[in-house]
Amino acid sequence: MNTATSHLAPTAADAVVIGAGPVGLFQVFQLGLHGLRAHVIDALHRPGGQCAELYGDKPIYDIPAIQVCTGNELVQRLYTQIEPFAPTFHLGQQVNTVQAQPGGGFLVGTAQGTQLLARTVFIAAGVGAFMPRALKLPGLEAYEGSQLRYRLDEGTSLAGQRVVVHGGDEPAVQQAIACATAPEAQRPARTTLQHRRDVFDAPPALLEQLQTLRAAGHIEVAIGVASGIVEEQGRLTALELTTPEGQPLRLPLDLLLVRLGLVPRLGPITEWGLQLERKQLVVDPATFATSTPGIHAVGDAITYPGKRKLILSGFHEATLAAFAAAEWLAGHKLPLEYTTSSERLQGLLGVWKPGN
Repeated sequence: MNTATSHLAPTAADAVVIGAGPVGLFQVFQLGLHGLRAHVIDALHRPGGQCAELYGDKPIYDIPAIQVCTGNELVQRLYTQIEPFAPTFHLGQQVNTVQAQPGGGFLVGTAQGTQLLARTVFIAAGVGAFMPRALKLPGLEAYEGSQLRYRLDEGTSLAGQRVVVHGGDEPAVQQAIACATAPEAQRPARTTLQHRRDVFDAPPALLEQLQTLRAAGHIEVAIGVASGIVEEQGRLTALELTTPEGQPLRLPLDLLLVRLGLVPRLGPITEWGLQLERKQLVVDPATFATSTPGIHAVGDAITYPGKRKLILSGFHEATLAAFAAAEWLAGHKLPLEYTTSSERLQGLLGVWKPGN
């Protein structure tokens, strides 16, 4: 498995899959069976999409032959399944352009500068790219990427800093706990969890850990509605709050970590000239082709008669879309092969042995 960074010149690709959720990952597998290697782009910084971000630890009961698994377990199984096809991942990147080329294929570009020249494109973006929910305060946006963060790279040292974690749900509680329990050399000088009320929505085990850390003085809790920021000499120095009693309060900080969850945004997809119906891509249910030849779409991003927003349905859609794209590229119908008996498919999967 490869993880790529931005490219200065377009990189040739058999297929580009936009979206690394379960359906996008299975799309990579089905393309691999046709000998088509995929590049995968996702706005999140890890594979899994909605499945991992919204119910990573919750049970799923309707995946064929798997009695029960969590969202994270399903993503890991799919990730392992596609390893023989060595897809290249471009994570933490949002596709902003898909342009048909005069000589055939599509130029796919991301806001971060990656350019891919793809023979075919698959949109598996679900309900849209999951982006962090922003904290909207006058002047705060200017500090994004420096003193304002919506995610924190693993291993980032916060030593000596006054860190404020803003939010009241599980991601905020987890982040505050992670800061307070970081190795001493990376631990903030002060960790404050800030929320509009002293009630947090998280699993009982996390709430118990939070209470223990509060009692020990390792996490402080500041209650109030964020109403503004304080700036001094070009730096963010404090968050202004209004307490439940209506009193103003200044919360000093060096770093503000906002954890308000994720929101789906269909984003630039609406600008690619594809037929839409109620913000969903219209596809042919026999091929899952969009209104632009060479671009297919699967999963929760699409609509067709009888569509059901289930992971199982997305797996079916990815299978037919891969067949249709492979035949479109080949210019003729392809024979149906079975992984049980096809030496070619078993060779692609790396499991073929003489006498199989």
